[in-house]
Amino acid sequence: MDKNFFMEEALIEAKKALEKGEVPIGAVVVLGEDIIGRGYNQPISKNDPTAHAEIMALRDASMNLKNYRLKDTLVYSTLEPCLMCAGALVHARIKKLFYSASDPKSGVIENNGSLMQSAFLNHKISYEGGILKEESSKILKNFFLKKRS
Repeated sequence: MDKNFFMEEALIEAKKALEKGEVPIGAVVVLGEDIIGRGYNQPISKNDPTAHAEIMALRDASMNLKNYRLKDTLVYSTLEPCLMCAGALVHARIKKLFYSASDPKSGVIENNGSLMQSAFLNHKISYEGGILKEESSKILKNFFLKKRS
């Protein structure tokens, strides 16, 4: 399976958020060829500011592995992670992050300080952006256009 397959799975998660009126962001955690964690944005429905897609996927994967360290796993997210989610990825010891759309406003992987390259981090995560960028961007843009009208 390739990067597009797993990002498509993250997009399925984003559509679940959309159906609930949440910002449509989804994420999956992959170990080998298996998806071991899934998540989508749920801060509004759960009344939980930490219920971002990446956090929910990390929680699911950690429960499935029965370990808070997710060594050798890959995370696929439909949007460049925010500060909170980037920190969680580091603490979980994720091996690599793939994200779809760039987030110039809140993303911290390549935008707003490029935090993944910071010297103070005790774990380094490699990353790659732009996978299925058009699909993710379209879902997000349509969501916010509908919200504003």
